[in-house]
Amino acid sequence: MEFSAQEIANVLNGVVEGDPSVRVNNFSKIEEGRPGTLSFLANPKYEHYIYDTEASIVLVNQDFIPAKAINATLIKVENAYSALAILMNLVEKAKENKSGTASTAFISETAVIEEQCYIGNFAYIGENVKIGKGCKIYPYVYIGDHVSIGDNTIIYPHVTIYSGCNIGKNCIFHAGSVLGADGFGFAPEGDVYKKIPQIGNVIIEDDVEIGANTTVDRAVMGSTIIHKGVKLDNLVQIGHNVEVGDNTVMAAQVGIAGSVKVGKHCMLGGQAGLAGHIKIADNVSLGAQAGVISDVKEGKTLLGAPAIDSKLFFRSSAVFGRLPDIYRTIGELQREVELLKQERNK
Repeated sequence: MEFSAQEIANVLNGVVEGDPSVRVNNFSKIEEGRPGTLSFLANPKYEHYIYDTEASIVLVNQDFIPAKAINATLIKVENAYSALAILMNLVEKAKENKSGTASTAFISETAVIEEQCYIGNFAYIGENVKIGKGCKIYPYVYIGDHVSIGDNTIIYPHVTIYSGCNIGKNCIFHAGSVLGADGFGFAPEGDVYKKIPQIGNVIIEDDVEIGANTTVDRAVMGSTIIHKGVKLDNLVQIGHNVEVGDNTVMAAQVGIAGSVKVGKHCMLGGQAGLAGHIKIADNVSLGAQAGVISDVKEGKTLLGAPAIDSKLFFRSSAVFGRLPDIYRTIGELQREVELLKQERNK
């Protein structure tokens, strides 16, 4: 599919600066721009690429003022990054719309599957499963008994959903993600650990996206709950009985121990780790590799392990590099004190 600059601007409510008839059929990064592609500039540190890019069209923010001539046609929009996301979503929806059920898929006679669904080869759908309209179940997906899935949810290959889980509408589960595996529950009994049955489930609300090889454990009792709009990156671990608030995002390799409550609109950087049974309030930001061992109040930004307030962390960081010199100075002072003591005792 090809689109002109003017057609794109009409969709985005943008303004064309340059040739409105130039056409594109693909996307490219601004530093790797190619003729016939559309790129974008949202981060000022990439501005120098726009003057040499070979991309035919570049999305820019309304307040962008070029320092010199630009060969590409510009489309000025309120937010270039958001505008790019809108275009990419339109392209994604325009791709081949898979439908129908593959002959090699297994579907229990008691399962209820609404219209316009796609069920791929070797998918397994268990007893009393309910799947809403327009869902896409890709090859090799396993959906256990009594699972409920809302409309327009996409489940990519090799996703495993254990029995009893409830999934909302418009969710996306990427390859290899696992929902409803047993939580890490064991009771010491003498020299061994006895398994505690995990009899709860997982509830995923609407508009949640879960990355590849991410795991959300089922609750011991009750539910592990991922509220609406949450976005989990690849390789995230959510423990049993955790609750994650609306529109919280987590980068890759975040690990959350059991019974943690994470508030709304939180941001967790890569490899952040949360100890069990703590509460993270709304609008909290945790930096990459932050180690959180206690409750966090609303609006806080924490860094480090154990995690501390970001301002204190940066002040401490300024000292880290000087520690060898400080250690040497302390040693010299100790020796001087010892000499003074010896002189005094004489």
